[in-house]
Amino acid sequence: MVQQIGVDDGTGWLSAPTPALVAEADGSVRALNDAARSLFPTAAVGGSLAAGFPSWLAHAHTEFTVRSGPAAQPVQGPVERRSFEAHPVGRDRGAVMWWLVEDTDVRVAREALGVERERTALLARMSSALSTSLHPERCMEVTARLAADHLADAAVVIAPGRQDEYPVAHCVRDGAVAHARLAFDPYDVPGLGEALQGFPPVPSHWLDPSSAPTWLLPADFGEVASIVVTPLPGHGVPAGALVLLRGPGRQSFTEHEETFARLFAARAGAAISAARMFAQQGAITDVLVRDLLPPTLRQLGGVEYAGRYRASVDTERIGGDFYDVHPVPGGEDEALAVLGDVCGKGLEAAVLTGKVRTTLQALLPLAADHQRVLRLLNNALLSTHDSRFVTLVLASVRRVGAHVRLRLTSGGHLPPLVVRATGEVHEVATSGTLVGVLPEITSTTAEVVLAPGETCLLYTDGITEALGGPMGDEMFGEERLRAALADCAGMPADAIVEHVHMLASQWVGSGEHDDIAVLAVTAPRGRHLTAVDGHGRGRYTA
Repeated sequence: MVQQIGVDDGTGWLSAPTPALVAEADGSVRALNDAARSLFPTAAVGGSLAAGFPSWLAHAHTEFTVRSGPAAQPVQGPVERRSFEAHPVGRDRGAVMWWLVEDTDVRVAREALGVERERTALLARMSSALSTSLHPERCMEVTARLAADHLADAAVVIAPGRQDEYPVAHCVRDGAVAHARLAFDPYDVPGLGEALQGFPPVPSHWLDPSSAPTWLLPADFGEVASIVVTPLPGHGVPAGALVLLRGPGRQSFTEHEETFARLFAARAGAAISAARMFAQQGAITDVLVRDLLPPTLRQLGGVEYAGRYRASVDTERIGGDFYDVHPVPGGEDEALAVLGDVCGKGLEAAVLTGKVRTTLQALLPLAADHQRVLRLLNNALLSTHDSRFVTLVLASVRRVGAHVRLRLTSGGHLPPLVVRATGEVHEVATSGTLVGVLPEITSTTAEVVLAPGETCLLYTDGITEALGGPMGDEMFGEERLRAALADCAGMPADAIVEHVHMLASQWVGSGEHDDIAVLAVTAPRGRHLTAVDGHGRGRYTA
């Protein structure tokens, strides 16, 4: 359409609403239409393109006359605060007609789109950086550094505090992050107290930068010329506040920059909140798991105890097998040793394990009567209406002179094995019904006397039923266990359980296995090397 008008020899283009002009090859102006006169009020016919017209248009005219032809492309440039695209059309005797089409709105839209694309890409990179850690302090550090480098001259991240102390992370652009716990009144900074409670941010032009207290400013930052305070929204609760600072000579925060800061704060708040929730859950889990883990055993009442435990999944710490050794109240140096196996694996089995261990600890005053303890435990499990059951062995242990006397009662569990000083291994004659299945249970109690250096071993079926070997499908079995124990004659309790546990672990290799638990009760020799509390290099004991 422009080319058709341009090659027309008529004068209709003079009244066209689009600015147009005709310039000779030497750059002198042959004609202007009214729209061009309005756009370039100092231009005149007969004058030069170098006077009254923008330099980019004069340069484009020179280039066109030198390289004239159908391949000539439009050029773009500013006219005051507006943007135009000039389209050249060749005329007679080397003259050129220039049509100027305003593209200000298009150019502004493109620039705005480019800015938004850059911001979107930046937010994506920021989100990626924030998602690399589930440590709250590390997330605060990343937030402060990203904000200082991309949004302001300095940034301060403030987390919710306790007892008027707040975790704070300061960072200046291209600098290191400084962490501190500071005591202050957040309402000393306009908008900060509200931001820490999750309220909408206060517009920056309402904030007085001179009101910023010294604790808010990073070291050696200097004067604050502009300040933004915005909340860090978390998962249902505020994750803290973000404070952006700019020094003198920098443009104040614009409305678009504040909007972008809020978008960043939303991502940062979600990351910090997730990290804090993960840390809290981890702390809670550690507290709960600590009570479910097998205890560290030590010598008690002149008797050696040692145990080893391995969960069915190596990445888990707890499961369905357990052991405990408790001093019996008023029992004259008597202890109750317990080893058991809850039906199932993993966390659910561990929960029932915790209930069983707690119940048995509560029944310690009745420890002398094994049948009664098992009966009360059976009633307690039945009352929970849980389909899982437990097998266990109770062992009342007391040292008498150089010997150790045991009374052992099985509640549906594998019978213990006794390792004599001669290397002979035999089974303890105790048996009973599963606990937590039937309304009534029966059990038999057997007595064993251990001479110095002899051991009674309690173990779960995770040892004997461990699948492994050359083909990976053979059980470890009781015969292998007996042979391993025969080699342990005269060894301390800690060495025996370590040997059995190592053999079972080597047998299963990396294959699947059940929970494994083993507990040794040993009558000490007159003098032998034993570890202190199961740890350390050991010492001689009498």
